[in-house]
Amino acid sequence: MERVFDLAIIGGGVNGCGIARDAAGRGNSVFLCEMNDLASGTSSWSTKLVHGGLRYLEYYEFRLVREALIEREILWGIAPHIIRPLRFVLPHHAGLRPAWLLRLGLFLYDHIGGRHLLPATRSVDLTRDEVGKPLIPNRYTRAFEYSDCFVDDARLVVLSARDAADKGAEIRTRTRATEIRQEGGLWHLSMVDTITGARSTIQARALVNAGGPWVEDVLARGAGVNAKAKVRLVQGSHIVVKKLYDHDRAYMFQNADGRIIFVIPYQDDFTLIGTTDRDYEGDPAKVKATPEEIQYLCAAASEYLAKPVKPEDVVWDYSGVRPLYDDGASEAKAATRDYVFELDTPGGVPLLSIYGGKITTYRRLAEEALERLAPYLRSSKSREGWTGKWPLPGGDMDVSAVDTLIGELQRGYPFLSAEHARRLARAYGTRAPKLLGDAKSAADLGQSFGATLTEREVRYLMANEWAVSAEDIVWRRSKLGLRLSADQIAALNDWIATHGVQQSPLLEAGGRS
Repeated sequence: MERVFDLAIIGGGVNGCGIARDAAGRGNSVFLCEMNDLASGTSSWSTKLVHGGLRYLEYYEFRLVREALIEREILWGIAPHIIRPLRFVLPHHAGLRPAWLLRLGLFLYDHIGGRHLLPATRSVDLTRDEVGKPLIPNRYTRAFEYSDCFVDDARLVVLSARDAADKGAEIRTRTRATEIRQEGGLWHLSMVDTITGARSTIQARALVNAGGPWVEDVLARGAGVNAKAKVRLVQGSHIVVKKLYDHDRAYMFQNADGRIIFVIPYQDDFTLIGTTDRDYEGDPAKVKATPEEIQYLCAAASEYLAKPVKPEDVVWDYSGVRPLYDDGASEAKAATRDYVFELDTPGGVPLLSIYGGKITTYRRLAEEALERLAPYLRSSKSREGWTGKWPLPGGDMDVSAVDTLIGELQRGYPFLSAEHARRLARAYGTRAPKLLGDAKSAADLGQSFGATLTEREVRYLMANEWAVSAEDIVWRRSKLGLRLSADQIAALNDWIATHGVQQSPLLEAGGRS
């Protein structure tokens, strides 16, 4: 018999997993399918920021900025292992926005979003402060330093899915929706397993289309809906280079074209530079950073940095497609980052499609999605707002406790290097001891794949976090692909193919990891 769920969700990005978590926590039976790996689309290709979006003030998006600013500290509070404060330096460029406008924008930024823990904006003398040292001498003399947060975007998605599963949701990856049809007052969702080819069907009282760049493709699979909203695909590319400077602050650089780029300390030994904004046509799965985009990012950073960034310095680049709501803006950079819902009820059965959104507001998006679906769900109102109080897996600690946790791991597992303990604490938080278990030596962690990745961690990720390939592990569950050689990654793939870790019951609905 096909099981009947309260809610079925198509798409395992941040929006889909956020809705699954919230709905399951309110007592609904939830099913989510994702055609690839969790966060394998837009959600793992972001600039890794939980931020208000300072530049959106220029487009008068005050509600979006305020909501995002409020969410910064909420998300930091529920996931302090994967989210941490970051100070940004915004140099004043004499030929671009005037200093008074920057100061006004940052005053609003500090005061409209309920900032409590993050430090306020300060003025900086670049001729005296250490943050001026990496910049071209005498070209920039003053700046403003303000607060936002850094996030491990792919882990945010995976941990949201993990918490949803812990609360009863069924999360099925590598499962592509092939047909959606309504019959007998229910949605019938047909799927195919992209690894085995096995076909299956479930039924649901309500359906969420969180397909991201594929949101319109999902509707074309038989939904019987003539969507009024349109998606605008905008490409954003990033480059990673070796560490450019020694201090821990990030930069926001203004460009002559009116855009901005971020230069961010990344993974301890690297610097992340991004992003671009350009309209994209074609298959979102085939998006790649173009040579022109890489050159643009290098040139934009070199306008400020004393040591120019060149394309040959790039050690990794990545590109994603943002599925923005098409508001008719003439330029990609001006297209709204706000989210838009379209609720259709063909035959009286609800289908909610999501356009746009950003990582910072994913939790509020999920709450609003469930408010829209409230008339159709059995458990829509109970525990409303709970996701801002309940920590994500591993996040049940104070926002200042990550360093304490690193010390505890080193004392409890003295064979761990400082680097290894720090990485595990930042990735798994209070669940790191569960991963390490009763290990008494490095040998107890099994085969080493390089860069502190061990067999014990690989098995944990496959059993608890839906990882099935080396790519899942080294580019989404971690960023160890920056440190591992092609041969080491191939060896990991071979190990996975040979050992074939079976999916743990922990991946099933109601499992506890």
